Amino acid sequence: MATPLLPNSRTEPDGSPTLRVLSYNIRSMRDDTGALARIITACDPDLVLVQEAPRFFRWRKKLARLAAACGQVVLTGGATAAGPAILCSLRVTVERTQDVLLPLTPGLHRRGFATAVVRVGGARLGVLSCHLSLEKEERREQAGLLLDRLARLGVDHAIAGGDLNEGPGGPAFRLLSASLQDCRAVAPWGGEDTWPHSEPPQRIDAVFATKGVEVLGCGVPLDQPGVTRADLTAATDHLPVLAAVRVPVV
Repeated sequence: MATPLLPNSRTEPDGSPTLRVLSYNIRSMRDDTGALARIITACDPDLVLVQEAPRFFRWRKKLARLAAACGQVVLTGGATAAGPAILCSLRVTVERTQDVLLPLTPGLHRRGFATAVVRVGGARLGVLSCHLSLEKEERREQAGLLLDRLARLGVDHAIAGGDLNEGPGGPAFRLLSASLQDCRAVAPWGGEDTWPHSEPPQRIDAVFATKGVEVLGCGVPLDQPGVTRADLTAATDHLPVLAAVRVPVV
């Protein structure tokens, strides 16, 4: 049985938008950037929550080049958020952005959040991209900081996504799922596992939404037109997560 297609981006008569949100660890664009651009373009997202954006030499130019190749613009993030970034389509109006560096644990990699408040149609939406720690206790602390940061955005509705470095049974994932909707669990679509390099493969990348956002479907876009298995393998070491959500008008 063929996988049904996710709803396309659109705006309802009442002004509430249906959005496509893509979360993707791009491994600093060290792999096949052509394949990466083709996948993002085929998913036709309104928002791209990036992890492991380029952070060093000419990082702004590299991220801008990727965005342009996908019909997107760079909204915020990159080196200024220690890796997370947000891209958006021209359908999105930006209200404000903020990159947040998290407390540094000696000997571990610096982490951060890329955040924004945007407007689409008649809706106002908070957006956050994250890449949590490799260390279990620090991951859980960062998940708590993520929830605090969403609350401080001052919006009724928000989307958060990223590389959690653990599956749904982990403490950070469980903490987020207790307060937010795990979009894949609410409306499964496409593939599930995002990290194919373990045995068995795991779902360590996710998109979350606050209560009140309607989740229409979420998963790895294995059967999305224009997305090929060859490009998914060549683009980066993670698989992307694509979600379709409907955001109420405030």
